[in-house]
Amino acid sequence: MKNRLRIFAGDILGGLNASIITLPQALAFGVATGFGASAGIWGAIILCFVAGILGTKVPMISGATGPVAIVIASVMYDLNKDLNAVIFIIFLAGILQIILSLTKLPEIVKYVPYPVISGFMNGVGVIIIIMQLNPFLGLGASSNTIESIQNLFRGSPNFQAVAIGVLTLAIVFFFPKKWNKYVPSQILALVICTFFSMGLDVARISEVAVSLPAINLPQTNLHDFITYFQYSVMLAVILSSESLLTGLVCTSITKAQVSPKRILASQGVGNICCALTGTLPGSAATMRTVAGLKSGASTRIAPVVTAFILVLLIYKFSGFVSQIPLAVLAGILIKIGYDIIDTKFLKVLKHAPKDDLWVLSVVFLLTVFYNLIVAVGAGITLASLLYAKKVADNAKLVDKTVYDKNLILAEKLLEKRYKHKIRVVHISGAFFFGSATQLISQFDEFLGTRYLILVYDSEELLDISAIFALEDIMLRLKSQRIKTLLVLKNEEVYEQLKKHDIVDNQHHVFFSEFEAINYAKTSCKKRIKRH
Repeated sequence: MKNRLRIFAGDILGGLNASIITLPQALAFGVATGFGASAGIWGAIILCFVAGILGTKVPMISGATGPVAIVIASVMYDLNKDLNAVIFIIFLAGILQIILSLTKLPEIVKYVPYPVISGFMNGVGVIIIIMQLNPFLGLGASSNTIESIQNLFRGSPNFQAVAIGVLTLAIVFFFPKKWNKYVPSQILALVICTFFSMGLDVARISEVAVSLPAINLPQTNLHDFITYFQYSVMLAVILSSESLLTGLVCTSITKAQVSPKRILASQGVGNICCALTGTLPGSAATMRTVAGLKSGASTRIAPVVTAFILVLLIYKFSGFVSQIPLAVLAGILIKIGYDIIDTKFLKVLKHAPKDDLWVLSVVFLLTVFYNLIVAVGAGITLASLLYAKKVADNAKLVDKTVYDKNLILAEKLLEKRYKHKIRVVHISGAFFFGSATQLISQFDEFLGTRYLILVYDSEELLDISAIFALEDIMLRLKSQRIKTLLVLKNEEVYEQLKKHDIVDNQHHVFFSEFEAINYAKTSCKKRIKRH
């Protein structure tokens, strides 16, 4: 009984702390996306409740996050703030998340290279900061990076808003960390700066809906579906990636395995509910989830408590919330943007490999100035190509060091006694599509060689490029009147080559290098006798 009470108390405290962090962020992201503060806070409530009940046993606190807000803001910009179209996109993205949960794709997130994640997060952090500069200065908000920069030079700052914004930054940046776990700096900045702004001429939230949003089915047709599908895919990927990364953090903290498929399914249902109520979608939020876990949250009760407390805050303090200046929300978001930036990687930037720097730079620039999904896709592609090149460059034809003393002696005697009429060559390194062309170029004229023993040291199966490369190698050697003796370590590789007609009964394939050497010796002696 005592253990249950302890767990329940931990969930209450964890849910309370998470809700205090969620409130200012939900309001800020709602305003930043153009959905409005009400949509931001109600979206957090609905998603946190639904995903919390349906999600994993490890509690996750959900709601809008930086990357999600940036995608929503960019979609709103592209569609000229057509709210109905954006809501349909959110609805479709939720369905796509559920479909993704039925596949093995959720497992892939763990293989995304770190420079890609770092470049993306740095880009998102910079975008958030740039887009909040206008509200911070008391100017009109923009939902596009370029537009935000342009608008900075088109208006005159409201110095009262700037003063409130500077006070907000001072609180969120310099509030002692040891106190932050008891009183989050963001909620403190919200209260203090709103109090000091009373009587000032600054833009405010103005209105927050207290009543539960009405349910409306998105209206669409085939043309809209085709037009908006690309946006839904982009949003679904960001929503899913954020949630899965939060799941990895939860596993690291609690040492308990969380199901990626369940995460996506619960988040998908939650975002569909957000779309049906016209509220802001989101994902499992890392910072809020960690705050809940560190405060003692351990079951699904915690996110339910978070949602319930947010409802109470809206009903009890809606009048106060409506008076919050937009400059205060901008200051809070600038701090969030700064926290998103991967300062850990930036500190070791000068020591990082050049390939990693290229990947990070490409992802960062594309994220800030073009498209988030294109940025991630380009980063993964570039990282894969650079890695393939590195592996391919290490694939060589060498007289590889053999740890069998008898084999070492046998290969040395071959060189000495047969004067390179018999050679043993090992394919060293990975033999795949990237290294195949590299290896072919190394097969120059083997002057004086009659029998080439080609040893494939790996037991890995070959891809189709490597199979065709091996065929090309054997044909080249044949044109030079060199007999190829192929030594394999795996019968499956032999069957693979046989199916593709690379080897048949006329080709000599061995599974022991000694056998190949003895065969070459015997054949060479017979040839000498005939002549």
